[in-house]
Amino acid sequence: MIRAVVFDVGECLVDETREYGTWADWLGVPRHTFHAMFGAVIAQGRDYREVFQEFRPGFDLYGEREKRAVAGQPETFGEEDLYADVRPALAQLRADGVWLGIAGNQTVRAGRILRELFSGDVDLIGTSDDWGASKPDLEFFKRVAEAVPFGVGEILYVGDRCDNDILPARHAGMHTALVHRGPWATIQWNSPEARELSTFRVESLLDLPAVIGKFNDPAH
Repeated sequence: MIRAVVFDVGECLVDETREYGTWADWLGVPRHTFHAMFGAVIAQGRDYREVFQEFRPGFDLYGEREKRAVAGQPETFGEEDLYADVRPALAQLRADGVWLGIAGNQTVRAGRILRELFSGDVDLIGTSDDWGASKPDLEFFKRVAEAVPFGVGEILYVGDRCDNDILPARHAGMHTALVHRGPWATIQWNSPEARELSTFRVESLLDLPAVIGKFNDPAH
């Protein structure tokens, strides 16, 4: 049975369109150009951080985050950046008695924002900065498994990327769900990895209660 659902953050719960737009502004690059390069880098299977290198060789993402904060332009997101299905999906899963968590590659600052947004709504909020391990490293998923009070085979990890979410979570022994949104899922949706390694592929987080219910049905 699936007893716990743990969600990735970016492009799973949070629409990052606005945030990447602010990075384009910070770099002094037209947003359309930045987004086009972003898509090209992803389509080539490269690390998204290479996008910044294309515009500014030697770009230090972590250091630039600090510079933005000092300049009063920190990376941020809020209620308006959550996908519309997030709140109702969490509410329904909670009503169904599912244990809920949020865990992704996020900064300490982002972790604070997540705790403010989801206080009382989920049982776990963990970030790569909190744990000193980031996806796709299996250590990250071991930390998730250690924090969830059920067996690793009873955890469903929900994400938007085959490479960072689905593949390593599956290798860690978890069930997986790929949600069809954001640049990665759009490109990877029909890949062999998406089809073969995802326990579920869903168009919306609102699909999760039904597919989990069916999966947990003894008659299934």
